[in-house]
Amino acid sequence: MEQKKKQDAELIQLVTFSIGEEEFGVDILKVQEIIRTMEITRVPKAPDFVEGVINLRGNVIPIIDLRKRFGLETRAHDKHTRIIVIEINNMIVGFVVDSVSEVLRIPANTVEPPPPVVAGLESEYISGVGKLEDRLLILLDLDRLLSGEEKDVLSQV
Repeated sequence: MEQKKKQDAELIQLVTFSIGEEEFGVDILKVQEIIRTMEITRVPKAPDFVEGVINLRGNVIPIIDLRKRFGLETRAHDKHTRIIVIEINNMIVGFVVDSVSEVLRIPANTVEPPPPVVAGLESEYISGVGKLEDRLLILLDLDRLLSGEEKDVLSQV
């Protein structure tokens, strides 16, 4: 029984999603919900990567396009596009992703520190790289995804 507990403690539970050809993972405990895209209201003078805001059950939530945030080419939303609603530093934010894949449990010992540059993304956002049998999973550090200044701007949106 003790051995089983030790093994469970070493698993990381992630929500995985795709942006372009890359697969990413975020800690499931940070994810509040995953929703289909809805009408996004543009906000004047918002930073480029901010799509706008949505009204989710009476709460106004800023929406960030992760493609733009990572400097990738934008693409039209389709039936696979999702918004992952996440809490970052006591602020609720929605991230637009190309598709959500699955919820995964991976052993903590399969996660390595990020190399200096991963897929052209700045490594400061990346907490590690998970090695799965046939693929790599880039683990995002959501708390570092936005700079302090950007968080201030978002809180005003």
